[in-house]
Amino acid sequence: MSASASGADATFWIVNWFEGRLAAFDIETTGTETESDRIVTAAVSLVGGGEESVSKDWLVDPGIPIPAEATAVHKITDEMVRREGVPAAEAVEQITAILAEALSEGTPIVAFNGRFDLTILDREARRHGVMPLVDRVGGSDGLLVVDPYVLDKQVNRFRKGRRNLSLLCEAFNVPLTDAHAAGADALAAARLAWRMGNMYPEIGEADIFELHEQQIGWALEQAASLQRYFAEQGRPEPVEGAWPVVPVGAAVAHEDRLAA
Repeated sequence: MSASASGADATFWIVNWFEGRLAAFDIETTGTETESDRIVTAAVSLVGGGEESVSKDWLVDPGIPIPAEATAVHKITDEMVRREGVPAAEAVEQITAILAEALSEGTPIVAFNGRFDLTILDREARRHGVMPLVDRVGGSDGLLVVDPYVLDKQVNRFRKGRRNLSLLCEAFNVPLTDAHAAGADALAAARLAWRMGNMYPEIGEADIFELHEQQIGWALEQAASLQRYFAEQGRPEPVEGAWPVVPVGAAVAHEDRLAA
């Protein structure tokens, strides 16, 4: 069924989910451990749907030292966050509130390797006494996420090599001029989702709520496939399959960090 969104000068008719409003989300962190690492930058951009884009960025003081290897990736230093960063609790509250409002309006969150970003955000909320996103939307059934990483692993199962954001942007001819800057990465994820929706009818023509449920299953299957591969290599370790947020208290499992 078609819907419309009113812009400043015209009515924009929406046929498929990727033509509607999207909440692009990305974070950069102190590391890759979802249970212990912290947010240092974040961005949410509300884009598409025939409306003006609205973006907000945060530089966050994580309250712990930023490892040199993390700074080498995103260029954020301890000095920068001490001088200009907002307290983590304040940033996490604002980010979570914006995403919850978007979900309440039926706007999906677009996040590349969303399991990482959304789980980090969840743990940061719990760490700082902020109501987590999953609780604000009435539980996991209230989440609505599009993850180009999961989607690409489904439709391009035999793609060789890594699947990080920069490489997939190159493969799909999506501009990414400032990789590992949260704002640039968030917009690139939204553009990837739009491109995939256009290219693959099984994605683009899907009902957005059904697509979310499909990704839950696909992410689980992808984790099982990676775990089988590890077993064949003599690495009998569990691989995280929960998506888009790893439940609190789940056993620590390997996460596919080739998306970093």
